[in-house]
Amino acid sequence: MPDNDPSGSHGVAALFSHGRLTAIPRKPARREQLLVHLARTLFEPDRTYSEREVNEALLTVHDDYSALRRYLVVAGLLTRPKDGSSYRRTLTG
Repeated sequence: MPDNDPSGSHGVAALFSHGRLTAIPRKPARREQLLVHLARTLFEPDRTYSEREVNEALLTVHDDYSALRRYLVVAGLLTRPKDGSSYRRTLTG
């Protein structure tokens, strides 16, 4: 069956064991797939999150929540103002 999901979530499942991310991929393309998956599954569109809420959501999948948060922001999947007071998911769909 072909994978029609642009986020590659079927392939992303291989990165998880018992609901936890086993490692953050080093390869940029693979990491991008993971980040899109996390943005879509952990964060609702049109909702503002505090840094604490983002950290708590990311902690449910991996202990290095700060690296995941940074990757999500750098990838443009989460945005935040300069003061870092809040976060919003930029992905739609």
